[in-house]
Amino acid sequence: MPAPDAGVFERLGAFAAIDDPAARSRKTIAETFTGNVLGSVPVGTADDVTVAFAKARAAQARWAACTPAERAAVLTRYRELVVANREFLMDVVQAETGKARWAAQEEVMGLMFAARYFAKVAPKLLGSQSVPGAFPVLNRAAVTPQPKGVVGVIAPWNYPMLLSIGDSIPALLAGNAVVVKPDSQTPYSALANAELLYRAGLPRDLLAVVTGPGTVVGTAIVDNCDYLMFTGSSDTGRALAQQCGARLIGFSAELGGKNPMIVTKGANLTKAAKAAVRACFSNAGQLCISIERLYVEQSVAAEFTEKFVAAVRAAKLGAAYDYSADIGSLISESQLETVSKHVADATAKGAEILAGGKARPDLGPLFFEPTVLSKVTDEMTCGREETFGPLVSIYPVADVEEAIELANDTEYGLNASVWAASKSEGEKIAQRLHAGTVCVDEGYAPAWGTTAAPMGGMGISGVGRRHGPDGLLKFTEPQTVVVTRFLNLDTPPLVPQDKWQPFLMAVARMIRFLPGR
Repeated sequence: MPAPDAGVFERLGAFAAIDDPAARSRKTIAETFTGNVLGSVPVGTADDVTVAFAKARAAQARWAACTPAERAAVLTRYRELVVANREFLMDVVQAETGKARWAAQEEVMGLMFAARYFAKVAPKLLGSQSVPGAFPVLNRAAVTPQPKGVVGVIAPWNYPMLLSIGDSIPALLAGNAVVVKPDSQTPYSALANAELLYRAGLPRDLLAVVTGPGTVVGTAIVDNCDYLMFTGSSDTGRALAQQCGARLIGFSAELGGKNPMIVTKGANLTKAAKAAVRACFSNAGQLCISIERLYVEQSVAAEFTEKFVAAVRAAKLGAAYDYSADIGSLISESQLETVSKHVADATAKGAEILAGGKARPDLGPLFFEPTVLSKVTDEMTCGREETFGPLVSIYPVADVEEAIELANDTEYGLNASVWAASKSEGEKIAQRLHAGTVCVDEGYAPAWGTTAAPMGGMGISGVGRRHGPDGLLKFTEPQTVVVTRFLNLDTPPLVPQDKWQPFLMAVARMIRFLPGR
């Protein structure tokens, strides 16, 4: 099955929010599997971002006046279009990223889950909530979430649909407009979904996808937005947090991870080994929540390692627009170089390659074998730093206590996986891990797919959460409105101040006996 033809990508490029595309230079986008040209998109400027924000603010005022149920109806129609166009969307994301088709399907499913969950809960979460007033009867109080205004989304290349449009969905449902900067390597994934949102009835100016470099377009978005959602590296996250702090605007980010998996004696080693291949090598390991460290109890380490290495070697590496390949390509020369350097550094310092270890130019320009290392130490680059590629290190440990200690010995804290003799033992271990999400008897997908629960990182792995009520309400400002009835706090006529103030104190003391106080 070939990639979509160039005409499809040129059509999608027309959805970029560029004020005068004919006057802009263009960036060529290549198919990752082959290096062949897919199409080109206009390179946006800071002026394009300014225009997009001006249009978005005008559209946002009208959108915010719609009820949450009316906004949810648009996102429900969008979800239906995603389902109907799922094969096309998977083609687009595979062409841009080089990931295997099952990993591309994860993105489509993630969009479906997000649209369904947030459309379902938005009317209730965004409604006014009554709270006790300061003085019973005299005060009636309610809290109503109000939209931030225009949200900026700076999205990465590794999951370019899910981490651009998936984060835009709750922002839109909350009543905001959104300006998205997709990664320059993967603009079409965001543009294809923007088209579906417009077809679902979303006003065109309400969601603007501005293509262009981060140094220009990304900086302009940070300078103009009322709230920023970012997914990327921890170093870039720090820099953006400082810029948002200087402007006193809200900021949420999912950042890097060096995620551990713990396998204890008594675990089903066959299942654990098979699942670990997906957990480590989804999207060729280019996933913030994928596993890079395996801690296995000594008594079962040899058996697990044998099963895991065999499963890795059996995994099919290849370029295919169907489900025949288990693992796809890296996305760029820089990623290929990083993985190659990490492997070379580790082996030069004494690490042993148990599987993989080399590039595969025979399959395509950016393929690298899924690689398993043993005898990795902290002096090696891949011992402490995130590789973000098809590289995992395996460590035998004396017992569960050592596994937990080593798993937590990192600045990161995004995701973790636990395989134990029982579910209850796995849950007990999970609760001791310094990670925003932990999967018991799986790698990462169930935690990500549980959109009703918050997802994000501890440590340098992130700020804030996506998914769950927090993933919607972070795009709002809670507004409290208190209505005073009958009389206010002024001293009533004919009542002396020295009588009125003690009366107020007496009422205040009695309030503690009322429900909800």
